[in-house]
Amino acid sequence: MTEHAQTECGSAPADGEAAVALGGGWEDDGGGARAADKSAQGVVLAFGQSMKTLRLRAGMEREEFGRKIGYSASTVASFEQGRRIPSPGTIDQADSILRADGLLKVWKEQVERAQYPVFFQGMAQLEKEAVELLAYDTLVFKGLLQTEEYMRALLGMRRPVLDQETIEQRVAARLARQTIFDRWPAPLLSFVLDESILRRPYGGTDVLRRQLEHLLLIGQKKNVALQVMPLDREESAGVDGPFTVVTRTGDGKKFVYAEAQGSATLETDPQQAALTAARYGIIRSQALPTRESLEFIERLLESP
Repeated sequence: MTEHAQTECGSAPADGEAAVALGGGWEDDGGGARAADKSAQGVVLAFGQSMKTLRLRAGMEREEFGRKIGYSASTVASFEQGRRIPSPGTIDQADSILRADGLLKVWKEQVERAQYPVFFQGMAQLEKEAVELLAYDTLVFKGLLQTEEYMRALLGMRRPVLDQETIEQRVAARLARQTIFDRWPAPLLSFVLDESILRRPYGGTDVLRRQLEHLLLIGQKKNVALQVMPLDREESAGVDGPFTVVTRTGDGKKFVYAEAQGSATLETDPQQAALTAARYGIIRSQALPTRESLEFIERLLESP
């Protein structure tokens, strides 16, 4: 039986646990803001105050500091006030420019984790540690595959409406996750997409077109297998909806992440994870092969 438990600090559950992390949907943007996100906000506010204190100690105005790190004064203000989250590279740069001797760098891991909703932090960490990731999607392109403008289109459709700072934060967080494609050793990445996703013009036809072009580029990577599940299939093992299976580097342990309306689940039970991975194998066998899938996407781009 699956236990309902929130893992400490959003880290991946320990071996032998089966956890359900409750919160709003992250990939499909289905959930609203959750009170749990406020704990991460405290980390961001504390970091911002530290950055401001060190900037003032260095005798720099926001405009000067912003020029040195490549941001406007208003963005620096957003960092300092906890309204935006800087990238790890920006934190390193700020630490060096302000001669902080590591006082800002020590925040990097906590700040990076804080950019995700609490319920997703465990999954975000697993993506960074993945030796293999298998994903089946039926509603929208997975965050790892989304272009920035497609992200913004989805986030702009949220109800209740998200404020602009939250949208910027979530866009930055999703883009940061996409470094998985550039990691070495390269993890094995497999994506099966329902055909309906390829036809929904969220954000407009131009946004969809560029998203499909982006898919073709990703599909050319040697460590990526991208497949399409056609609408005309009379059988599909994916009728229960989208899910992701992640195999962790080192111990080979498998985790299953799934989202439903207003909640997200991280399953760690070995038997359930093995069954889900097996089900994914069946889904792959029912979908178009990778080469035919890329040709299918090319034909969609050629159609008026």
